[in-house]
Amino acid sequence: MRSIWNGAISFGLVSIPIKLVNATENHSIHFRQIHLADGGRIRYRKVCELDEEEVQGGEIGKAYEDADGTMIPITDEDLAQLPLPTAKTIEIVAFVPADQIDPLQMDAAYYLSANGVPAAKPYTLLREALKRSNKVAVAKYALRGRERLGMLRVVDDVIAMHGLLWPDEIRAPEGVAPDGDVTVRDAELDLADALMDTLGEVDMDSLHDDYREAVEELIAAKASGETVRPAESGDAGGGKVIDLIAALENSVQAAKKSRGEEGAGAEGEGDGEMADVHPIKKTSGKSSPQPTKKSTAAAKKSTAAAKKSTAAARKSTPKSTGAKKSTSTTKKSTAKKTATKKQTSSSSGSGSGTKKTASSRRRTSA
Repeated sequence: MRSIWNGAISFGLVSIPIKLVNATENHSIHFRQIHLADGGRIRYRKVCELDEEEVQGGEIGKAYEDADGTMIPITDEDLAQLPLPTAKTIEIVAFVPADQIDPLQMDAAYYLSANGVPAAKPYTLLREALKRSNKVAVAKYALRGRERLGMLRVVDDVIAMHGLLWPDEIRAPEGVAPDGDVTVRDAELDLADALMDTLGEVDMDSLHDDYREAVEELIAAKASGETVRPAESGDAGGGKVIDLIAALENSVQAAKKSRGEEGAGAEGEGDGEMADVHPIKKTSGKSSPQPTKKSTAAAKKSTAAAKKSTAAARKSTPKSTGAKKSTSTTKKSTAKKTATKKQTSSSSGSGSGTKKTASSRRRTSA
């Protein structure tokens, strides 16, 4: 790696020659500005506002603009004469616990490399001292024309330095916190703790920039002349008023499912957590599945059989009515015969009685 600064670490009376190397790199995709009409690149030129002529780099100096707009020229010679003891030195001023450094102060990160064989011994000494003390070193150094604050710590077998902002460069968070008194219930805190436990830890090396990958795929597709399909945008739910308890419970269930934990769907059965609820989809009246050919044929056959049985029943109905009529006729004829026999017997009885009366009359007259 290419060094960007050469100097020494001042550790009391010990001086350690080092080289400063960038510890980070920017992977952001940079775009150029173009003229939409013809695709020509747009460039910026440095022009003097007095004579409106383009100025080359060797003709450009520094100046401080006063409150009234007056320009006060400052040369490199002026800056070189300033008493700056950290011009080429990283001066360690204290050793403190790491938790005393506010992460808001952290800026750029660098690796410190031992510059030459003689620097190996004192470099290793400082590294091991930092390891054993579990502390970090606070130092001052000068870079790019200004004095800065830094923090030295050990990363693997290398001393790393984080540039720090000066304490007066950290703004106070005034007016940032929510207005008014907000009360958080214990149940909400318990669910928040459960969600934190479910999410657990993550391997930082597994995290990557999804947006940058999408931009790279877009550029590759356009370069090869392929049609770019718009990505589906998911509803992030921004600006919606939600039930905090329900949102936390659903978040816990979603986190468990994403991690493939068994029994995640039934988690709310015994411990008071909410199970997933899926709304019933409305149908347009055709809720039954489409019938198959076999089931349709069977339905047609059963319908035809039902029609035949209905027709047979209708035919048998008049016959049974006729039977009823013949039965009633038989009953009537039987009744008539019975009446005729009664009349005959009665008539015969009356005749014999007449004969008996006549004979008795004859006997009386004699």
